[in-house]
Amino acid sequence: MSKHPRQSDWEENTLNKSLARCPERQPQFSHHGGSETPRLALPAEIDDHYLDTLNFPGSYPYTRGVQPTMYRGRLWTMRQYAGFSTAAESNRRYCYLLQQGTTGLSVAFDLPTQIGYDSDDPMAMGEVGKVGVAIDSLADMEILFDQIPLNKVSTSMTINAPAAVLLAMYVAVAEKQGVPAAKIQGTIQNDILKEYVARGTYIFPPRPSLRLITDIFQWCTAQTPNFNTISISGYHIREAGATAAQEIAFTLANGCAYVQAAIDAGLDVDVFARRLSFFFNASSDLLEEVAKFRAARRLWAKIMKERFAAKHPASLMLRFHTQTAGSSLTAQQIDNNIVRVTLQALAAVLGGTQSLHTNSRDEALGLPTEDSVRTALRTQQIIAHESGVADTVDPLAGSYFIEAATDRIEAEAGALIGRIDQAGGVIACIEDGFIQRQIENSAYAFQCQVESGERIVVGVNRFQTDEEVGPPLLRLDPAVEEEQVTRLQAVRATRDQAAVDATLSQLREAAGGSANLMPLILEAVKAYTTLGEICRVLRDIFGEHRDKGYL
Repeated sequence: MSKHPRQSDWEENTLNKSLARCPERQPQFSHHGGSETPRLALPAEIDDHYLDTLNFPGSYPYTRGVQPTMYRGRLWTMRQYAGFSTAAESNRRYCYLLQQGTTGLSVAFDLPTQIGYDSDDPMAMGEVGKVGVAIDSLADMEILFDQIPLNKVSTSMTINAPAAVLLAMYVAVAEKQGVPAAKIQGTIQNDILKEYVARGTYIFPPRPSLRLITDIFQWCTAQTPNFNTISISGYHIREAGATAAQEIAFTLANGCAYVQAAIDAGLDVDVFARRLSFFFNASSDLLEEVAKFRAARRLWAKIMKERFAAKHPASLMLRFHTQTAGSSLTAQQIDNNIVRVTLQALAAVLGGTQSLHTNSRDEALGLPTEDSVRTALRTQQIIAHESGVADTVDPLAGSYFIEAATDRIEAEAGALIGRIDQAGGVIACIEDGFIQRQIENSAYAFQCQVESGERIVVGVNRFQTDEEVGPPLLRLDPAVEEEQVTRLQAVRATRDQAAVDATLSQLREAAGGSANLMPLILEAVKAYTTLGEICRVLRDIFGEHRDKGYL
């Protein structure tokens, strides 16, 4: 049977160029016994419907993946989200993870850092180092990445409201290592809109927050071209109780708001859009999750092409990180969580993720131990090297169920985005509470199903055991907060205060105008101005967001 002309064109102009740039991991992929695993399974007859809705991997609308060879060329980045206590303690965990085969770092910051307070602020009391690492100044960031070469490691930072400050600290540390900003790789979450509807670690009102985000877009385009400027997050939306279709709809609607804000600020969509990335949840409903990821890619490609007239292929690609569902972990029978995480990680890989974090079995009880983290990482490595699912591209394509579910989720999410557009856009819907109510209603319905027994959660409402032996837990030393405050005070005592005052004065003046704030924030950081001091200036100018509460 002769090849379809579009297949020949894809092989010549897309596949072969990709292979020349990134050869496959091994000369041949085969099953036990010798039979070859094909790179790509195709229907017996390629028709217009196939080309319009699925097409070949690495080709619009990217239903089958953003790269022509996907994991045959390079496996997904295996990240482990970590950060707790002090910068020194977190640095030790990062070094351990890298030794165990992690290929990218993912930084968790403590709550005071996430909302712009220094560790000695009264608002930080009792929270320092608890749910992530405490970062008050450049001195902490230097310790956090000590002996970690930032020209070789990709780093993701889960930080939103003060994202510009943490990014500036990361750039400054890289420069101190002799690594120019243009060489660093990674992602900064920098997604404030989902904070207003699902997570709550906001500082400023929505509109000045969007200004900070577009400042980052603009600055990074010139200064850090290999760093992803935002990770538009559906993860927390799903954790708050959203359905799969709602997760996609609200995440992509937020993405539209960011793209429009950048265009309104005069940025070229085909320049900044190449560095957009997304962050999704992988829940336990394996087949629906696979369909969700495929639908998200296709819907975003259409939005970028049809709504924003993006032309460069990289501007149309939805590239995403995935984390397994923390809300699915149970404190009962915690070894069951290993099975849950395995299913969720498998869904992410079958759905074509670019990077993945696997949760640890004990996270429903506390911070994960090193043994639990190692098991979570090994889960990814077993999927990559033993399951065979990474040896062929989009292996579930053509399944009647998968394709129908992909179409359904795309249609449901598209309809929700249409409702948001008709209501005036994401910010208007956040201010009105529309998105919050949608999530709350879905969360309530799910919980009712669990409590009635209609939805089974193994070990919780069925198949319980009378007695369980608790696992060893990671406990934080209560002295951590005191140590962090002492270190912060030492930084303040030894820095050049005149330089700090000058940078804060310049930042205050610029924040009241329209200048890009990133260069001034970077100068402030290099003078060892603290996170809290920088955010206090911005609070004075921008104000603080106060949630109205929606019932």
